[in-house]
Amino acid sequence: MIMKQSKEKFDFKAFGKAIKAARKAKGLSRNQLADTLNIAPRYIASIENSGQHPSLQILYELVTLLDVSVDQFFFPEKEQESPHAAANLIPCSTA
Repeated sequence: MIMKQSKEKFDFKAFGKAIKAARKAKGLSRNQLADTLNIAPRYIASIENSGQHPSLQILYELVTLLDVSVDQFFFPEKEQESPHAAANLIPCSTA
């Protein structure tokens, strides 16, 4: 007997707002961002304003280009760590 798992749907509206804010903070227009990613400006507008689900490739390109952390969207219950937490680690010496 196969049981279906209930799948929680992710609401991309908060992600779209973060992308829009990051784009504006970097001084990029939708057209400039779309040209950089080789996609239509209308696609950027749909992601930012309507919460359209971007493809995995576009999601990756958006977050890396705009320096947006996805942790806050996928793990909201997780306490936010410093973005530079890895830099605070003490390296182990290898003998």
